[in-house]
Amino acid sequence: MSAVKVSRLSAGDVALAARWDAYVMAHPEGTFFHRAAWQGILERVWKHRTHYLCVEQGGQVRGVLPLGHVKSRLFGNALTSLPFAVYGGVLADAPEVAQALEQAAEALGRELGAQHLELRHVRQHHADWPTQDLYVTFRKEILPKEEDNMLAIPRKQRAMVRKGIKNGLSSHIDPDVNRFFALYADNVHRHGTPAMPKRYFEALFEVFGDDCEVMTVCDAQGQPVSSVMSFYFRDEVLPYYAGDAVAARDLAANDFKYWELMRRACARGLKVFDYGRSKQGTGSYSFKKNWGFEPTPLHYEYRLFTRDSIPQNNPSNAKYKLMIEGWRRLPIGVANWLGPFIVRSLG
Repeated sequence: MSAVKVSRLSAGDVALAARWDAYVMAHPEGTFFHRAAWQGILERVWKHRTHYLCVEQGGQVRGVLPLGHVKSRLFGNALTSLPFAVYGGVLADAPEVAQALEQAAEALGRELGAQHLELRHVRQHHADWPTQDLYVTFRKEILPKEEDNMLAIPRKQRAMVRKGIKNGLSSHIDPDVNRFFALYADNVHRHGTPAMPKRYFEALFEVFGDDCEVMTVCDAQGQPVSSVMSFYFRDEVLPYYAGDAVAARDLAANDFKYWELMRRACARGLKVFDYGRSKQGTGSYSFKKNWGFEPTPLHYEYRLFTRDSIPQNNPSNAKYKLMIEGWRRLPIGVANWLGPFIVRSLG
C-alpha cells in the first residue's frame, strides 16, 4: 500500500461526498451519522466548523472520520466525532488508514486549541484511551412476522402496547415537523433541559428526505399525544428524537408509538430496531430493558490535551441540578428561544 495521505471533504465537493457516502453504506461499522450530509447541518444550523477527514487511494475511499469543532465558554472546547450523534468515530479499511486518520485528528485538535478529542465508537478501539462508560445502546432484530414481534415483547410491556391499542390510538406519518416539535419542546421543557431549535429538525427532514420520518400518535379524538423522528439506514430504523404530551402516560401512547414504529418497520422488511443511546440508571434505560432489549456499552474514547479528566456535560451531573430546576420554571416561549443558544454548545 502506498503512503497514506489524509485529505478533507469540502462542503461543495459533490463527487467526493457521493464516494464518501457509498463507502459509509458499504462499511460494516458505518452508521447514519457518518453520512456526509451531517457536515452541512452542523455548519448551517449550529454554526460549528467541521473537518471531514478522508483517505483515498487509487480513486477509492479507504477511510473517513467526520469531526465537528464545538467551542463554548460554558462547556469547553472539543473536537468530536460527531456532535449531536450517538455513533461516530473512525471507519477504515486497514489499521494504517485508521491510524493516519486518528493522528490527523489529534494534530488538528491541538492546532485548534481543543481541550480534548472525542471519538464515539460502538466497539472499543483503544484499551489505553480514557473511555466514557456512561452510555449504552439498545439494538434488536426485527422478526419477519408482525405477530412474532409482538410476542417477543415481555408480557408486562406487551400489556401496555395492547392498552394503547384499546384506547383507540392511531399513528400517522407527518408531512412536516410541526406536531412533532410542539410535543418535543414541551416534553424537554418539563424535564428541565433546553430544546433544539425547530429549524434543526426542519433541516434534518429536508436534507435526508425519505430517510428521515416523523410519526405522530393521536388519541381517539384525533389530538396528537406522542411523536417520534426516526432515521433509516440500510435495513435499520433508529427512533432518535421524541416527545410526549402529559396525557400520553395514561393512554400508554409512548408504548404504542414504538410498537407502531416496529410494526411499520417489519412491514417494510427492515431487520434491526435501534432504540438508541441511554444513560445507565435512567428511566429511558429501564424502559428499553422492559422491551426485552439488552444494553451494549458504547465506547466513547478520548484524547485529553489540556483536560485532566473526561468532561461530564450531561443532566446526570449534579452541578446542573439547580439549572435544570430553574429551566422548568421558565415560560416555554422563553425556553424555546433561549434553548438553542445553550444546546448548540453541548454537542
